[in-house]
Amino acid sequence: MRASDVDRDRIAEILRDALAEGRLTHEEHSQRMDAAYAAKTVGELEPLVRDLPVRGPAAAPRPAPSAEPPSSTQNLIAVFGGSTRKGRWRVGARTNAFACFGGVQIDLTEAVFEQREIVINAVAIFGGVEIKVPENVTLRGTGSGIFGGFDVSTHESPDPEAPVVVISGMALFGGVDAKSKRGKRLKSWGRDRLEG
Repeated sequence: MRASDVDRDRIAEILRDALAEGRLTHEEHSQRMDAAYAAKTVGELEPLVRDLPVRGPAAAPRPAPSAEPPSSTQNLIAVFGGSTRKGRWRVGARTNAFACFGGVQIDLTEAVFEQREIVINAVAIFGGVEIKVPENVTLRGTGSGIFGGFDVSTHESPDPEAPVVVISGMALFGGVDAKSKRGKRLKSWGRDRLEG
């Protein structure tokens, strides 16, 4: 994953703290700062602070790069049947859920979020789509119901760095239901947490 200026600044803050605490010499600090601002990818930044403690806002989890990035779009289709996605799985940037005379269940309570924002496009025609998210994730909805219900229990997480799940789409003679699952909290997000 390409490194952003925010990623570089986060590493620079950790290096400044390490210098102030005497964990790095001025020469080590200078070398690592040069490397941080020259880094092109997040993978080049992480080794610069691997041996240093991380505190405060810089310690907030970030999406980790994946050797095998998830498909940007995932599709769940239920026609006169059902489709379920639950357990430990990697959430792509976009998920399409289509239910026609059937049902789709998407459970994100144990999923690994590799992007900060994901979009689920839910379409229910004479069927239903049910979506569950952890309670500490921001949930937003932008869909509509036509002779059906499009019910998204919106929720803003108090953590400004928390993942955001946006539910869009429509329900025609069917229903789309998305809500936070109480008692289920997103423990972490990123590839390193999946393997750990």
